[in-house]
Amino acid sequence: MAMARPFIFKACLLSAETPNLLKKNRMDPKPFSEKDQFFSTTAEKVTTNGAANISLQEWQGWGAISPVPAMVIEVIQDLKLLEKDIGAHLDFGGNHGKLQGDFKVQEDKKHRAKFQSLGNSEKKLQFFSARQIACRLLGSRGYLCQKCWLPMEDCMCSRLLPFPLWHRIRFWLYMHPKDFLRQNNTGKLLCQVFGTHAATLCLFGISELEEIMWSALNFSGRRNVWCLYPNKNAMPMSVQDTFIQNSSRDHQSEQNSVLGDERMNFILIDGTWSNSQAMFKRLKDKAQVVWGEDLPCISLNAGVQFLSLSESRPQPSWDRTCTAAAAVGLLYELHLVPEFSSHGLDSQAEAIEDALEILFESLTARRLRMGRSISRKERHYSNLC
Repeated sequence: MAMARPFIFKACLLSAETPNLLKKNRMDPKPFSEKDQFFSTTAEKVTTNGAANISLQEWQGWGAISPVPAMVIEVIQDLKLLEKDIGAHLDFGGNHGKLQGDFKVQEDKKHRAKFQSLGNSEKKLQFFSARQIACRLLGSRGYLCQKCWLPMEDCMCSRLLPFPLWHRIRFWLYMHPKDFLRQNNTGKLLCQVFGTHAATLCLFGISELEEIMWSALNFSGRRNVWCLYPNKNAMPMSVQDTFIQNSSRDHQSEQNSVLGDERMNFILIDGTWSNSQAMFKRLKDKAQVVWGEDLPCISLNAGVQFLSLSESRPQPSWDRTCTAAAAVGLLYELHLVPEFSSHGLDSQAEAIEDALEILFESLTARRLRMGRSISRKERHYSNLC
C-alpha cells in the first residue's frame, strides 16, 4: 500500500487584487445574531486599569467551555498583590498581553523565581501556561474582540457566516498558550463558524481543559479518535486507509471501523511547529496512560487544493500548514468517503475557506491602514499557484 504524504497542500496566494479567488455561489454572509455578538462587544466595556478578576462569562466569551482555570486565577491574584507591593499599576501598553514598564521588570523577576521553585516539570508547565493566558486575558480587555481576536476597529464578526458541522464530527483545537488570542491564529475560525461544542478549545498545560478533552475522548473510545499530525515514528494512515479500505475489509471490526452513529474526534494541534512537538508528545504520553496504546494519527493526501493562510504566518516547509487549512483538507477528504458523502462536508469545508479569506483580508487591511508594508509576504509567496 502506498504511504500517504502527510500535510501536503497546494496553497494559493491571496492579495488585495484577488479578493474573490475562492468565492462560492452562496448567500452573502449575515451578521451574527444580537445574542452571538454579546461577547464581541463586551470587551468595549472593560478597562485594563488594574488586574480585575476574570469572570466565568468573560472567560467563556473568549471561546473556552471550562470554568476559569484555578492556576489562571492564582496568577491574576499574584499580579494584584504585586501591584500593591510595588505601588505600580499593570501596564500592557495597548499591546495585548505584553507587560510594559517597571511593572514588567518586577513581575519578570518574581515569576522567574516562582517558576524555579516549582517541584516538577508538570507544575512548571501549568504555571507557564497559566501566566501566558492570564496576561493575554488582562491585556486584551478593551482591545481585542472576544469572538474573532482582532482589534475592535478591525472586527470581522459581522462578515462571518455560522455553519453547522456534521453532528458525527468534533474538532479539538489543542492550542499552545502563545497562540491564544493571537490575531493571525486560524484555529479560532473553527470555533466561530462551527460553534464551541463542535470545535472545542483545549489549551496546552491547562488541566481543566485537558481533563474535559480527555474525558470526552475516553468516552468515545480510542477507535473514534485521531490526531491530525505527521507522526514520524509510525506509518501514516490516510483518510482512505482509515475510513474506506479498513471499513470495507471488516464492517464488524471494532478496531478498524467507525461504528453506528458514534462521534469521530479529530485533534488539531494549534501552535507553531517548534512548539507542536512538545504538544504532540504530551498527547502521546496521555494516550498511553488512558489506553495503554499509541495515539492514532491520520494524515492528508498530496494534491489537496484549497486556501492556506500561510501568507499571514509563513510555514517552514511544504508538509506543514495552518490549522484551519488542515481542517479544510480533512473535511474534503472525508467527503470522498462514500459513507460520508451525503452529509455536506464539502460545504462545511467551504465555510472555513470563506472564513480564512475574510481573516486574511482583515489582516491585510489592518496592515495597510497602519502603513505597514506587505511586500515581504508578497516576495515570499510570489511563486505560489
